Amino acid sequence: MKFTKMHGLGNDYVYVNCFEEKVENPEEVAVKISDRHFGVGADGLILICPSDVADVRMRMFNSDGSEAQMCGNGIRCVAKYTFDHGLARGDSEFSVPGQETFKNSLRVETGRGILKLGLAVGDDGKVEKVCVNMGQPILKGEDIPVALNLDEVIEEPIEVEGDVLRMTCVGMGNPHAVFFVDEGVNSIVLPKIGPKVENHDLFPERVNGHWVEVHAPDEFTMVTWERGSGITMACGTGACACGVAGVLTGKTERVTKAHLPGGDLELNWCEEDNCVYMTGPATEVFTGEWPE
Repeated sequence: MKFTKMHGLGNDYVYVNCFEEKVENPEEVAVKISDRHFGVGADGLILICPSDVADVRMRMFNSDGSEAQMCGNGIRCVAKYTFDHGLARGDSEFSVPGQETFKNSLRVETGRGILKLGLAVGDDGKVEKVCVNMGQPILKGEDIPVALNLDEVIEEPIEVEGDVLRMTCVGMGNPHAVFFVDEGVNSIVLPKIGPKVENHDLFPERVNGHWVEVHAPDEFTMVTWERGSGITMACGTGACACGVAGVLTGKTERVTKAHLPGGDLELNWCEEDNCVYMTGPATEVFTGEWPE
C-alpha cells in the first residue's frame, strides 16, 4: 500500500490515495501505521477517496483506530494532495467575506458534510496555504454533544479530580471543550488532565480538550489534548472552537490569530454567514510503501 506522510503545523497523518489503493481494515491499519516506534508514526490515518457529491471524500481515523468526523489540519493536507497530484484542479474562485479571494477552490466530502476550501498556489504550481470554510459552529449542548440541557455551554463548571474548571463547549463537526487560563498554557500538565477531560461523564462521545491563554483581543495561544490521539502539535477544528469560545466569552474578537505548538492559524468567525474560516499551511513530507 503506497502512502504519503503530510502534516499541518505538525499535526501529522498518513494519507492514502484510495483512487489507486484499497484499505480493507482502516481501523486496524490506523493503529499499526500510526505507531511512532513500530509504524510510520502519525496522529492517525486519512483516506482520500472518490466522492459522488464533491471533488474527493475524506475519511479520518485517529491513532487508536476510532473514526472522527473532521480534522481541520488534515483537510488542508487533503486539499493540497488532491490539487498537487492532479485528482482535481479546482478552477473556481473561493472568497472569504471581507477578506481575500483565492483563484482555486475544492469541495471535500467529510463526516460533517461538504466543505469548501480556497487554495493559495505558489510559483512552483504547488499549494502553499489553504483556507477552509469550516461551517457554522454547533453551540447547543445536546448537539455538540455535552450532557447539559443548554442552548449554549459558556463558562459552565466541570469537576476534574476535585478541581472545578470553567468550560465553553463548541462543536465543529467534533466536540470541543475550551478552558481559558490566566496563569498561561505552560502551567497545564496535559498528560494528567487531558485524559480526565476527554473521558469525562459529561461527554458521551468523548471530547477534545483545549487550554487557552489570551494575549490580546486578536491573539491567543492554545495547547490541545485530542480524543483518540492525545497531545498533538495542532488541532484545526480545535483552533476554530477556541476562536468561537473567545467570542462567546467576550475574551477575543471574531478575527484572530491562534498560536499552536506547531505554528499559527488565521481564524475568522464571520458575522456575515456565521461560518468559521481557518487558514494555514499544508506540507508533504515523504512517500513510502506499507508492507501490509
